[in-house]
Amino acid sequence: MADKKTMTPEEKALLQAKHRLEAVQARDRKKERNARTRRLILEGAELEYVVPEVREMSREELRHFLSFHLQKHD
Repeated sequence: MADKKTMTPEEKALLQAKHRLEAVQARDRKKERNARTRRLILEGAELEYVVPEVREMSREELRHFLSFHLQKHD
């Protein structure tokens, strides 16, 4: 991009628009991350409520526990 002192008004407007778009995209990503974090926390709380013993499990133990209990039994 041209030196800021020699930018044309069109270049300046284009750069400002680009920065506004990047700011909007960053806010959207943050909203999505926050929504995902909230969902994961709430789902984890529900899991602990229904199966309190998971509080004491490592992630690996939890993964095995869920895999075993959620697999289809014919």
